[in-house]
Amino acid sequence: MNLPDKFILNNGRTVPAIGLGTFQGEEGNFLVKNAVKLALAQGYRHIDGAHAYGNEKEIGEAIKESGIPRQDIFVTSKLAQTWHEPADVERALDESLQNLQLDYVDLYLMHFPHAYKAGENNKTIRHPSGNGKPVIDYDLSKRYTETWQAMEKLVSSGKVHSIGLSNFNILKTKRILEIAKIVPAVNQVELHPYFPQHELHRFSAQHVIILMAHQPLGGRPVPLVRGHPDESFPTEDPKIMDIASKCNITPAQVCLSWAVQRGIPIVPKSVSETHMEQNLQLKRLPEDMFAIVDQLSSERGPLRFLDPSRHIGFDIFDEENDQPVVDRAPWD
Repeated sequence: MNLPDKFILNNGRTVPAIGLGTFQGEEGNFLVKNAVKLALAQGYRHIDGAHAYGNEKEIGEAIKESGIPRQDIFVTSKLAQTWHEPADVERALDESLQNLQLDYVDLYLMHFPHAYKAGENNKTIRHPSGNGKPVIDYDLSKRYTETWQAMEKLVSSGKVHSIGLSNFNILKTKRILEIAKIVPAVNQVELHPYFPQHELHRFSAQHVIILMAHQPLGGRPVPLVRGHPDESFPTEDPKIMDIASKCNITPAQVCLSWAVQRGIPIVPKSVSETHMEQNLQLKRLPEDMFAIVDQLSSERGPLRFLDPSRHIGFDIFDEENDQPVVDRAPWD
């Protein structure tokens, strides 16, 4: 039995099982346009972007030049952290649509639950000390439910087909569900064999929310928000390398196949033609090998590579307290 090539969202729409992530971090955005054009030519039909990535113009140009009908491409964008004020949400979407040269996006996510103080043109205000850290909008960071309610209004406008969350834990997702008229279709989170998110996956399934994996290979967040910088990635794990050898696929293909086999769509990022092609060529793992990958984090302990706590001064993934609980950072 082959792996699924798409998944059904809770509103009946579908999302491709494999997409292209476009976050480039420190590598710059000059390669994004060509990567997206190449991906579409190879058969990718989900392009995962975000306002904060700063490359939606390049993505839009690539989509336009591809010649592929708009309805055949699933496009994701995300609400950036300086646009959480409910009155700003539709304006943020409009700016993304203008940059993408599109009339609608298929999926619009709240990129993070916390918010930054917005300056002129909704640019991030940096801390006056010069430490480069963002100034947190503590009020809005606690009112992400109101931001969600503003996102719900976008659906009837026709400018978005589905809305969802990104980087939300169980505690914060519960708060959204308490007030939601529209249940989030997706929660896009870090998810890989070293951080399988089993509890969040079970919780999401109970509420018919699709978990989507960013960093499905471990990933390299920018240094400011990278946790465990000295740890190796699951693609270098001896057990995964052994499975790859036995299945005649790459370690990356093992990690990606495992995720899709769990019912989790993935958006690995790459600008390498070879890697992009390999990421499309996944295969169902034998049950015993799937179980080995599934249990890796239990044996070694979970490893989260995306950790913004040192950058913002609180832990957005705390399941005990809905952070921030105090209105100041350690460096204030």
